[in-house]
Amino acid sequence: MEKLIHDAQELFHIHLTGRQVMSLVMYERELLDWNQKFNLTAIKDVESIRTKHFLDSFSCVTAWGANPPHHLVDVGTGAGFPGLPLKILYPSTRVTLIESVGKKAMFCEHVIRMLSLENVQVIKARAEEIGQMPVHREAYDCAVARAVAGMSVLSEYLLPLVRIGGMMLAQKGESGPAEAQEAEKAMKLLGGKLQQVIQVNLPGVADDRYLVIVNKSHATPPKFPRKPGVPMKQPL
Repeated sequence: MEKLIHDAQELFHIHLTGRQVMSLVMYERELLDWNQKFNLTAIKDVESIRTKHFLDSFSCVTAWGANPPHHLVDVGTGAGFPGLPLKILYPSTRVTLIESVGKKAMFCEHVIRMLSLENVQVIKARAEEIGQMPVHREAYDCAVARAVAGMSVLSEYLLPLVRIGGMMLAQKGESGPAEAQEAEKAMKLLGGKLQQVIQVNLPGVADDRYLVIVNKSHATPPKFPRKPGVPMKQPL
């Protein structure tokens, strides 16, 4: 854990408290344990979990600096990334995790209980369904997703959830900058405007990583998101 503590400070100016480190250790242990039974994530060794899950989740901090969101939604969270590490960093942020796969949603609920995290909810549903629910629509300061879909599809999942003035944050691999440019028309249609693309370098990880930041400038038209499955089949 010493390396993670050092890298978080060095790369993202994050000072992890003893309690936060303890939470991450417990989270990691449960992930390794559950992974043996349920294949929650392809990343299965301790070093990779710390770099490619925890540190990668922390990279989101670059998008908001000293002003973390009050209300964050993580769409397609899987085993809780980046939403749960961000919740550990920011205890006062309200976090909603959206995950359509039952065993992954169940794991997230287990970790939340075990770490006694407050103001976190897990919803087992698809993004398209959540985006049409009045209680979630345009309700969040920030909607984040990691490796869920192409950028124009992702925009249709995330932007309906973001309040005007809030941000959509996509964690992307090497195709991030090209995808962001190609999706600008879709973003505009959904009420968003591409703000910036930030390169993220993680120690020992050769692949390029990017944060794509989209500002929500006006309301998303009521017909979006379309019915489940349609955004993926017919991207905007």
